[in-house]
Amino acid sequence: MRKKLVAGNWKMHGGLQANAALLDQIADGLPGVACDVLVCVPFPYLSQVAERLVDSRVALGAQNVSEHAAGAFTGEVSAFMLAELGCSFVIVGHSERRALYGESDLVVAHKCQAVLAAGMQPVLCVGETLAEREAGETLAVVARQLHVVIDCVGVESFARMVVAYEPVWAIGTGLTASPAQAEAVHAAIRLQFAGLDSVVAEGLRILYGGSVKPQNALELFAQSNIDGGLIGGAALVADDFLAICRAAN
Repeated sequence: MRKKLVAGNWKMHGGLQANAALLDQIADGLPGVACDVLVCVPFPYLSQVAERLVDSRVALGAQNVSEHAAGAFTGEVSAFMLAELGCSFVIVGHSERRALYGESDLVVAHKCQAVLAAGMQPVLCVGETLAEREAGETLAVVARQLHVVIDCVGVESFARMVVAYEPVWAIGTGLTASPAQAEAVHAAIRLQFAGLDSVVAEGLRILYGGSVKPQNALELFAQSNIDGGLIGGAALVADDFLAICRAAN
């Protein structure tokens, strides 16, 4: 049975004092949490958070990575650098990166390749815009995004990856896909992998991301193909984040 994973994406939030307080509060609440827990923090705070997570059950992740291993790419951060700082996961292809910074499906695939080569697990984000959903293109969009990565890294690599379905229209808007809507896409994702490798499909953890809150987490996580959540705003409030983690129990 797949163990659920709750990943907190701090986005561009944080501060040294605020980070310390939040992590201490999360640590205090961990005895009631059975799922795997991950926090993905801005680059400047990786060392601080890594130090505070020593001997903790909480894994450390980054929010982005360069597809390049090294070179004249000022401002970029390589997968090797992130691994050296103690990261075990990296968010790749978040909708904000795709929409605001023009990351194509192929760039996202190459970033997954770089993360895997450095011994870390990509958290690959896929999802449709509101226009695409209204046009009935949700499953086609998600399948295309996954197909490009599968072609690049191979389906077997997904045994070392996490997929996060995040409907773009439900991120930071307060809107949430209904449990049935989310489950339908998660089931389609698993079916896509089942056609290629049944073992990978069964073991693949597929997270839901899109305004997950303590009030809706239990019903979302009860769906058979939803294996946890990629949490945005609620990850910055310890009580909310812990309540979501407990819902994943």
